[in-house]
Amino acid sequence: MDTNQKFLKQFCIRTLFLLAAVIAAVVIFDPFFHYHKPLPGLKAVLTDKEYQCIGTLRTFDYDALIVGSSVCENYNNHWFDEGFSCKTIKAIRSYGATADLKYLLDSAYENHDLRYVFYNIDPSSLSASTEPTYVSTGCPMYLYDKNPWNDYQYTLNKDVLMEKLPYMLAFSTIGSYDEGNSYNWAQWKYFGADLAMGMYARKPAIARMQPENTNEDLLTQNIALLTSMANSHPETTFKFFFSPYSMLWWDNAYRTGERDAVLYNEKRAIEALLACENAEIYFYQDDKEVITNLDNYMDMIHFSKDINHRVYEKLAAGEGRLTKENYEEKINGMYQLSEEIATDLIYNYY
Repeated sequence: MDTNQKFLKQFCIRTLFLLAAVIAAVVIFDPFFHYHKPLPGLKAVLTDKEYQCIGTLRTFDYDALIVGSSVCENYNNHWFDEGFSCKTIKAIRSYGATADLKYLLDSAYENHDLRYVFYNIDPSSLSASTEPTYVSTGCPMYLYDKNPWNDYQYTLNKDVLMEKLPYMLAFSTIGSYDEGNSYNWAQWKYFGADLAMGMYARKPAIARMQPENTNEDLLTQNIALLTSMANSHPETTFKFFFSPYSMLWWDNAYRTGERDAVLYNEKRAIEALLACENAEIYFYQDDKEVITNLDNYMDMIHFSKDINHRVYEKLAAGEGRLTKENYEEKINGMYQLSEEIATDLIYNYY
């Protein structure tokens, strides 16, 4: 064998060895938890929901889920563990469309029995597309599709090896990382009226109010998805809740002419969910003390972790629960509060 052949052979052997070592490192430490839960002594460092959420739902040990959009990321899982005597992780999808959240729930149910699902209903989710958006928004489908032949996009990924894996190891061994704060972003953000107002582009004119049933077709389909989740899993207690968006959001809904349709959608969804024996519905949108104080917010929607804790405490205490006897009064009260916001209270900030 001449020198060139020996060099080529040694190069191939070393290359294969290096590739095997890279693959082994990613599979063993598995920062996206695609193959297994954290190794003993390591923490579940969760900061990239699009990459990690689906893996945790398949490989972690839990019997409860916090399900929702980015407004749910700042809940601490341990609050729910202590308040409801369960083991909780998050199933989070930006925008919180019903179809996307159902996809995550279906993944969880494949190998887990759930005692509780704490499910945040965003108003926009009731009129969103009923087709999952993971593919169309460019999510890493090699982590979702269970096809081992495309896992090389994960196991031979430079960013995973050089950034994500060291990051996980560092936070597992240095400092006091709290696993309950999975996907938490509040610690890196500022909140306050000036910031929230700066993020709000108020419409200069008030549009004509849209008909209540503007989104009837999509609403009906999304309600069917919600009720199917509850009805398909009678062993699970579903605690659906509506979060306290700021008065900027309600002012915008009023000025764009969407307010009546929003409240109609919520009313229809509540009526349908109240018919599910294992579903409870909680309403926190009308928390006037919270939503009219813009120091609690960073934009129209996203509130501080203190508000997450306030919602949790109310949920744990059973406060704000809707019944067949009171839900219409609650919706009507939100209608009146939104009128007061748009015609009076908002001007405290102008």
